[in-house]
Amino acid sequence: MSVSAKLIFAGQAVIGMRGVRPRWEHFDMHIREARRVELPLLRDLERAAGELFRDVGMAEIAEDEPLSLDELLRYQHCGRAWVIADPNDLPAAYLIADLVDGNLHIEQVSVHPRHARQGLGRTLLDHVAQDAIAAGVPALTLTTFATVPWNAPYYERCGFRVIGDDALGLGLRTIRHHEASRGLDRWPRVCMRRDL
Repeated sequence: MSVSAKLIFAGQAVIGMRGVRPRWEHFDMHIREARRVELPLLRDLERAAGELFRDVGMAEIAEDEPLSLDELLRYQHCGRAWVIADPNDLPAAYLIADLVDGNLHIEQVSVHPRHARQGLGRTLLDHVAQDAIAAGVPALTLTTFATVPWNAPYYERCGFRVIGDDALGLGLRTIRHHEASRGLDRWPRVCMRRDL
């Protein structure tokens, strides 16, 4: 599926490499590359999605600032920032990724709460997996909270598996060290991998 491919469906259409049946409320959402002008909207989207962490006693995570506009611009400029746009062509969800240890590393995936539980996050993951396969990339990786329901348990359902510290490449070890320096290890975190 190309980056600009429309995901117009009639409720029963199957998309994604694992046969995901999206539960979108709208009939004209589509995946495309993020546009420079909407990067501030991605920051707002991430803030809204982060509010869910308050419900699990992680207010510090909810209050954590999203990536800066300059950081998001780097992903957008490299063609590694995707959105699912709503019928008004506004981002309802987004994903950014980097190349780390020869794999495509999911740096962030966020879905606006009003579009949650509709399959948008999984659809973005499947989309970038298809792009990675086409580019000969062997796996997707990410780091996440181990016990938050919409983190590691969710990613396991999306085909990721936890990888031990002894199997981490230099890039993932560097990411984990940076996360620890920011205090994220206050809650259990794991690295995960989805072979393609």
